[in-house]
Amino acid sequence: MIGNVVMQGGGLDGRVPVFVFPTALTFYLNDQSTHKQIVTIYNPYEFRISYQILCNAPGRYRVESPQGVIRPHCCIDVVITHSDATLNNVLAPDKLRFQICEDGSRQILGRKDIPATLVKGVPDPQSGGDSDRFESVQAPEHGAVLGAGDGYRGRNQRPVFGASQGKNGPSLVLVAAAIVCVLALLLPTEGDHSDSNIPTCFHPSANVKIAISFALGMITLAILKRG
Repeated sequence: MIGNVVMQGGGLDGRVPVFVFPTALTFYLNDQSTHKQIVTIYNPYEFRISYQILCNAPGRYRVESPQGVIRPHCCIDVVITHSDATLNNVLAPDKLRFQICEDGSRQILGRKDIPATLVKGVPDPQSGGDSDRFESVQAPEHGAVLGAGDGYRGRNQRPVFGASQGKNGPSLVLVAAAIVCVLALLLPTEGDHSDSNIPTCFHPSANVKIAISFALGMITLAILKRG
């Protein structure tokens, strides 16, 4: 059992970025199909990482695999279910915390918080008081909690950016991702008062540029390996 932890401001924390998609979850009260959603955790690093998922309202969520190990350059899908979708919990300020360590170490390398919100109604077909106490989320009752044991290490994992497809040259996805990162780095930094025709809403902060630079480095490494 993991004890409570104190949330430290911001959505991205720690020494290395934590890559999770999507970056927010929205559950709809009147659409049960949205009560179960998939979150993908990525490991772009050269070493195995162990992850753990925490929540400030663990009684409202069930997670298929709240902890486990991800191989280098792989990702894993985790099913998250809102188990208490009632009117009383609409717009509750829930957050899920994803934190990672190097496999075999307990030192937290990074953490990322994503909001999980229950709203009224159903999804729009046209659209594509905070609690800072986090506890371990619950695994589904019908299955055992899957930990970081050897039996779990390779389960449901897939390579990131098609790493297992052989060296047939860099993929279009890698090249496109690299171009997007370069363009983002060329944007003015938030707070930069130099003359620019680019709206201020497109000025990324220095921390965002650091994360983009790191991602660009990883993508460049993957391109070179496949070249």
